[in-house]
Amino acid sequence: MRKLLFESLIRLPLTEPPPAPEQRELDALAAALGERARRRLGRSLAIREVDAGSCNGCELEIHALNNAFYDLERYGLRFVASPRHADVLLVTGPVTKNMREALERTWQATPDPKWLVAAGDCAVDGGCFAGSYAVEGGVAAVLPVDLTIPGCPPRPVEILRGLLALVAPLPAREATRGATS
Repeated sequence: MRKLLFESLIRLPLTEPPPAPEQRELDALAAALGERARRRLGRSLAIREVDAGSCNGCELEIHALNNAFYDLERYGLRFVASPRHADVLLVTGPVTKNMREALERTWQATPDPKWLVAAGDCAVDGGCFAGSYAVEGGVAAVLPVDLTIPGCPPRPVEILRGLLALVAPLPAREATRGATS
């Protein structure tokens, strides 16, 4: 045991270096997302992630948003365990025949106002699983999608950019509100 300990002190670790996004850009993205969510909803943005049949590559990147490096919760954004507490349903993977009903029920359980985000190439159009006998297709084949985030898998910064675009006020929507008030 002592031999292993001494060898580990001499040898460099075999892990990859941490990702190197521009920290200022990441902080600005996450802070803007938190601020826009509070302005649009009056509170923090709650996200429920659903794996509809993926390879788990997208989940690894989504879970990275909660680790100490990205720390999404410091900006008031959080993942929730129940769709009844969610504002955003973040779906990964192609919708398999076995997950279709569960995904539809999860969407119905999410209160209004709600958004549906398809994250990753498989969620967008089925990806490498398209055409399989067990796959219904992308998320849009089952439910109305508000935003797609392409990538295999999309990086955490790209997921943040997508969520920021989702809660950003739409010019047409804001102009319509101003005209009717």
